[in-house]
Amino acid sequence: MSKRKLTKQQTWRIERIQKERVERTQKRDERAEEVLQSSDLGPETSGIILSHFGTQVEVEGIQEPFIGVATRCNLRANLGQLVTGDKVIWRPKQNEGGVVVATTPRVTSLSRPDMPGRLNPVAANIDHIVIVIAVEPEAHANLIDRYLVAAETVGIPPVILLNKSDLINEKNKAGLDTLMSTYEKLGYQIIRTSISNQAGMESLYDFMQNKTSVFVGQSGVGKSSLISTLLPGVDITVGELSQKRKKGVHTTTAARLFHMPKGGDLIDSPGIREFGLWHISEDELLNGFIEFRPHIGYCRFRDCAHEKEPGCAILEALEKGEIEQHRFESYLRIKQSIRDNNAF
Repeated sequence: MSKRKLTKQQTWRIERIQKERVERTQKRDERAEEVLQSSDLGPETSGIILSHFGTQVEVEGIQEPFIGVATRCNLRANLGQLVTGDKVIWRPKQNEGGVVVATTPRVTSLSRPDMPGRLNPVAANIDHIVIVIAVEPEAHANLIDRYLVAAETVGIPPVILLNKSDLINEKNKAGLDTLMSTYEKLGYQIIRTSISNQAGMESLYDFMQNKTSVFVGQSGVGKSSLISTLLPGVDITVGELSQKRKKGVHTTTAARLFHMPKGGDLIDSPGIREFGLWHISEDELLNGFIEFRPHIGYCRFRDCAHEKEPGCAILEALEKGEIEQHRFESYLRIKQSIRDNNAF
């Protein structure tokens, strides 16, 4: 399909909008620099970004005398894109507010693509990705594998949380046990919970102590309900599960860092919950399956596609039972979706 040609009026409108955006950015930077050069600012101190509000961020102090105090701050020019979870250096104003003057290196970062397909960070300095699945809607290995590969690719340890454990019965128990056993053998931690009877919630509280976590997973698995339990009193909309399709829909606000009453921090937003395989290469995919790693580089042919080639170390490991069949099938499906440019 040929690319649609823009009219002169459309081209002019696009150029005008882009020019206005540049001018707004320049004015914002000039205002922040004016504030920075004024004598109204106090000494530098450390903080963490709780949330982003247009041209400002909310910074919580992590150094005396501002520990636990949230302050709206402007941004010094040329700091780059700051996100929830970023550790920063800021200077308080004498009356109210402050200015972020520097950032510290990120340990980890989560990104997602914008409309043109560029990857943009949405949260930083995350310790664990909690992959939430449920008894209903039914947990599928391929979906779990996609989340696991995505987490492995960004270098953030994943944990699998099986929610709605109260719905386990004689019909689904064997299948769920087999599925969870696969991931336990690979070394992934499994947490089982139920909001209905509070089963496993203490284990979840213990796990989240002294960590910054995010919850990801498909709609209807109970992420909002879990977060509402972890953050009592915080208004988070809970989407109801469709009785016909056993699927759900959720709506939540922009990314924000929350302190949980029982310990630990949680960063939440719709963009984070929909975290997935963005712009992943086939080599990154291969490394994302942790049991494949000991066999990578030992194939007879350097350009081995790991599908039917003779001397393929991955296929030999599959035959020996060192790689589960469903995991290998997930690898092939995801690789095809990458080739179709339709990952996740």
